[in-house]
Amino acid sequence: MPVEPNKGVSHLLESTERYRLLFESLPDAFAYFEIIVDGKGLAVDCVCLGANNSFEKMTSRSRKQLLGQKLYEIMPEAEEVYANLIESLGWVVASGESARLDFYSETFRCWFDIIAFRVEPQRFAAIFRDITVNKKEELRNRYLSCHDSLTGLFNRHFLETEMQRLDTSRQLPISIIVVDINGLKLINDAYGYNEGDKLIRNVATVLKETCRKEDIITRWGGDEFVVLLPQTPAEIAQEISGRIKVICQRYNVNSVPFTVSVGTAAKVRAGEPMAKVQKVAEDRMYRNKLHNYREIKGALLKSVYRKLQEKSYETEDHIRRVRDISLKIGECMGLSRAELNRLAVLVILHDIGKVKVFEEILTKKGLLDNEEWATIKMHPEAGSRIVRATEEFAHVADDILSHHERWDGSGYPRGLKGKEIPLLARIVAIADAYEVMTSGRPYRRAMTPAAAVSELRHCAGTQFDPRLVDIFTSLLPVDK
Repeated sequence: MPVEPNKGVSHLLESTERYRLLFESLPDAFAYFEIIVDGKGLAVDCVCLGANNSFEKMTSRSRKQLLGQKLYEIMPEAEEVYANLIESLGWVVASGESARLDFYSETFRCWFDIIAFRVEPQRFAAIFRDITVNKKEELRNRYLSCHDSLTGLFNRHFLETEMQRLDTSRQLPISIIVVDINGLKLINDAYGYNEGDKLIRNVATVLKETCRKEDIITRWGGDEFVVLLPQTPAEIAQEISGRIKVICQRYNVNSVPFTVSVGTAAKVRAGEPMAKVQKVAEDRMYRNKLHNYREIKGALLKSVYRKLQEKSYETEDHIRRVRDISLKIGECMGLSRAELNRLAVLVILHDIGKVKVFEEILTKKGLLDNEEWATIKMHPEAGSRIVRATEEFAHVADDILSHHERWDGSGYPRGLKGKEIPLLARIVAIADAYEVMTSGRPYRRAMTPAAAVSELRHCAGTQFDPRLVDIFTSLLPVDK
């Protein structure tokens, strides 16, 4: 049955109003435009013909202001960026196919997901959806997938990908620089991982300052960096590596200087595996590291020791007196020359772990509270870790760990008892206690030698090895 004319018009008006309300209520910004083309039929701009409430809110303009405006007037962008956007929108109109664009607007400081589709021969509609939150997360994840979070340098995965991409004859010669931080473990053990992280960031800064923009700087591992230098001969890479070593010397961590070991290699022939070239650079770096190993670690440990002297009572005189007492006990016991040398090293380093203790705790005049005392009791373990990081002094690590153990097993950190405690640690415990008692501290008045001997004898069998106390006290003039 045919629809009456007046009812048909009414139905059409109702449908139009329904679509208008739907259009207005869309949460996404919606507008439609007419494409402007040049004489060659290429899109050069577009003009707004309509917009919904959300588009008005997004642009902070009324519909009256929007109508007839060019898109550039609504959201001005950089010329090249805008030209690319118009080209994409022109393609939608010309092809009749829809397009989805990720677009960053400098005007609105946000990312848009733009869905555009043709509605008439020269016109298109577009939905502008703000995806800034999701886009930032996407970009962050993409950044983290190829960057090191601590330094901001490229990571190992990215470098491995770039090595494959750049491994072409056109890029030859390709050089590689391998950089390794000397003594990072010692720095971590002496000052904590925060200071170690500062050191790693310092090296990253040096590499950024020293290398060129086209070089690919990578944090390869914990203390190792790799730099890939396309179209760079070995001579240039060696010059750059020399600058890296020199500039690193300007930096320090907690007033402790640091150095790096560097190795270079270059690929000059097509077909030579990049992994092999990198291995050559690594081997040269390790040879450089081993050549200077004892000097580097010794210098670092001496710097740490000087830092300890600055913040505590570990003076040269204190160490000399403890050493003299310890060696007298050792000689009386008939220790070998090697054991006496080891004992002398132990005296110097036995309290090195205190470098990790705050100065206000080390120099406090009153009694320590429970938390402060717990901090102090960690220093034997810290000291043991520090010297284990050096081949030259690692042989006294267990003695350092044990020098606060007590003969009756009530000491720390392991609660060792009697002869479970290393002999040299037992000797140093007596010598150190006697020297502290007779020299005094701001928190304790000095005792007479006789009073100190009396205290040692009182603690023999509980804190100290009774046989060693007898040997030591027999050597003192006060007992004769």
